[in-house]
Amino acid sequence: MKMGILLPTLILLGAATLGAKDVPPLETVPEVDLQKYMGKWYEIAAFPQRFQKGCHCTTAEYAMTHKEYVSVLNICRKDSAQGKISRARGKAFIVEGSGNAKLKIQFFWPFRGNYWIIDLAADYSYAVVGDPSRDYLWILSRSPRMDASLYDEIVDGCARKGFDVNRLRKTDQSCY
Repeated sequence: MKMGILLPTLILLGAATLGAKDVPPLETVPEVDLQKYMGKWYEIAAFPQRFQKGCHCTTAEYAMTHKEYVSVLNICRKDSAQGKISRARGKAFIVEGSGNAKLKIQFFWPFRGNYWIIDLAADYSYAVVGDPSRDYLWILSRSPRMDASLYDEIVDGCARKGFDVNRLRKTDQSCY
């Protein structure tokens, strides 16, 4: 019975690999100081995802734990800037040997997704998080608004890394 589920999954994974985009491997930043990275981030723009449908005023908060993971709290308001608050708690596990730039994030056990920091301001005022498949992309900032020229510069950098930046949607942060 389990093989009946496993085999189609393996075939789909193989097909996805064969149809992979013709882009170079995704590079992360060389090193992330996790203490500086911790705290609240505002989502400035992202690729639309089913699990974020209807979200406004989206934030992510990261906190170090005494265990072997970083706690994650994502918050958004559903359907409008005045909508009901929705929370998702997760854990992020650091990928050894990545300079803390690659994490595996988990909101539902046992599934973990890639959380790769691919751009980061020297002062940790903004970060760009992506996935090697180029299907996920988030532009984050320490403040709810970002200077337009900086945003354009970040988007250009994402395009050079092989992301389809036409998919980016700015996040409504009007409640801040």
